[in-house]
Amino acid sequence: MSMGQDIVEMDMKNIEHFASEVIKLADMRKTLHEYLKAKMDLVAPNLAALIGEIIGARLISHAGSLTNLAKYPASTVQILGAEKALFRALKTKGNTPKYGLIFHSTFIGRAQSKNKGRISRYLANKCSLASRIDCFSDEATTVFGEKLKDQVEERLTFLSEGTTPRKNLEVMQEAIKEVTKQRKKKAKKAAAAKAAAAGGETVEEGAVEVPKKKKRLGLLRWKCFRSHPGSEGGSVVHF
Repeated sequence: MSMGQDIVEMDMKNIEHFASEVIKLADMRKTLHEYLKAKMDLVAPNLAALIGEIIGARLISHAGSLTNLAKYPASTVQILGAEKALFRALKTKGNTPKYGLIFHSTFIGRAQSKNKGRISRYLANKCSLASRIDCFSDEATTVFGEKLKDQVEERLTFLSEGTTPRKNLEVMQEAIKEVTKQRKKKAKKAAAAKAAAAGGETVEEGAVEVPKKKKRLGLLRWKCFRSHPGSEGGSVVHF
């Protein structure tokens, strides 16, 4: 029953149809977001960890490819997506835009109005570094993206509270140490799995088993019994 009058059967059918279409659109949006997240984890994991999957995918799409985005300088990444405003400002000799697609990032939204330009410039610098690491690295990892994200957080606190942030060299050295540790763990797991496969054993996921060394037997004595199994005599063979 509605507030004014009874709902006609035809109207109810249309309402149910509209509700089902909205549910389908919501499910499709969810599946597309999961697909985008999985794709960005393969293509640009550090960029996705730094600025998010959606904004990172928009930057790559606008640049044409990840390689083109890696070739762009940080100043171009900063205003990527605001080309019309840039050329309009150059034509009219006005103020150039401070940000483009990266404006949708939470870092710029959290910054104060006087610091939005500084944060956008700093964030564009880190996005340029993350895209170059993703483009030219051999193994996919999110360590560098997480460290760069921590740097942007520290820059936000520095602009608001005055806390001195860490240097870029220190952060990158920490990231390299973590990556080398991950590589060693992967190598150990691969060696253990290879040894288990060669020996016909199965290794559980997450467990690293080192194959035990067999003790070398200096002398093996083997009794070779004669055709009568009940006889106690026999010959001794030395190896």
